[in-house]
Amino acid sequence: MTRNVVISGAGTGIGLATARMFAAHGDRVLLLGRRADVLREARVPGALTYAADVADVASLRGVTRFVADEMGAVDVLIHSAGGSGQLEPRPEREDPLEAVADDWTTAFRLNTLTAVLLTEALRSRLAEPGGRVLFLSSIAAYRGSGRSSYAAAKAALHPYAHALARELGPHGITVNVVAPGYVEDTAFFGDTMDDARRERLVAETLDKRAGTPGDVAATLHWLASPAAAHITSQIIQVNGGAERGH
Repeated sequence: MTRNVVISGAGTGIGLATARMFAAHGDRVLLLGRRADVLREARVPGALTYAADVADVASLRGVTRFVADEMGAVDVLIHSAGGSGQLEPRPEREDPLEAVADDWTTAFRLNTLTAVLLTEALRSRLAEPGGRVLFLSSIAAYRGSGRSSYAAAKAALHPYAHALARELGPHGITVNVVAPGYVEDTAFFGDTMDDARRERLVAETLDKRAGTPGDVAATLHWLASPAAAHITSQIIQVNGGAERGH
């Protein structure tokens, strides 16, 4: 059965790999992202595209109307929008405290607000029963590694997902979080990844390799499948054993 799948941050990296995987299995996919040219160049077979900043309420109203007109119900909602904030324009700040405020505001806007607002905007359109909501967190949420603002913003998704799972569970909708470790072939690190850092991150894994966008996409695809119908309010780590338990 063809499902309607909405994916934010779908123009590159994990979001794009996920969009391609769902499309390859016959689902109808809507790619959301801020850059219309990137979405066009994604070339996901049969996909719809809509350029919007999902942290902006006015933009989200346009997304909501588009989904209502073109898709109706949403069977799978995947939140891949986010980032470390390193690629965002930053004002010059002489006051270090103002710089900290900018950093943390940007991190929560990119990683938390995008997910919360898009979920709430499309919440009434989630398929009942059988709907799936999937969030992308990070190994940093457990470790506080990298930029602490990014780690905190990703960690904030966990209690939100748990609360949402409790509220939507009686309607037959599951809510889960996938927390990847180091994943190559994305724009996440910009030009900050050097050989020494890469070797250290790979060495932390038990299978001694970097993750790929396809590894994460496959996990998301399974969590959205009927096989995972009794799995909800869980945080699934995809990191080659670099972080364990929880």
